[in-house]
Amino acid sequence: MTARQQQTWPNDPATVNLTTPGLPRRMACWLYEGMLLFAVVFMAGWLFSTMGQMRNAMDARRPLLQAFLVVVFGIYFAWFWAKGQTLAMKTWRIRVVDRAGRSITQTRALLRYALCWLWFLPPLALLAALPHHKTSVADTALLMIGWIAIWAVLSRFHPLGQFWHDALAGTRLIDAPAPAAKATKD
Repeated sequence: MTARQQQTWPNDPATVNLTTPGLPRRMACWLYEGMLLFAVVFMAGWLFSTMGQMRNAMDARRPLLQAFLVVVFGIYFAWFWAKGQTLAMKTWRIRVVDRAGRSITQTRALLRYALCWLWFLPPLALLAALPHHKTSVADTALLMIGWIAIWAVLSRFHPLGQFWHDALAGTRLIDAPAPAAKATKD
């Protein structure tokens, strides 16, 4: 099956285009998703801090807060990906499906979430190995942005242009149809 073939959604008579969205559109969606996650972080951080009665950011329970945020992100992404799209993906008309073009399961969504950490873990592991007193903010930003750019460009080497974490998870990003226009009453 080629990326341009049509396939029917289960329980949906309409056909869906399995074309991979372009890299600039996927990266724009990725950046927008990051902005939307500020609200998720704020609410989860507020809830954790309030319930744990944390007084400042340097509280000894800070690693617990970080672990809590990883779990909250996992729930957020698994929930929305199992439904097909996050808010950012709806905005950019991108949908996540399995290799056959069907909606993904919660388990596959969680696997995709775990593999999405490949966007961040390699540079974070390298930063952890470097002496902290010699690593500037500029060095950290350059390393993170450089790795993200490399990881994104590596999608060019996938036969369908997918990100490699999607290939490993058995998922793919496709163009989502534009929402149908609502009929107005005269």
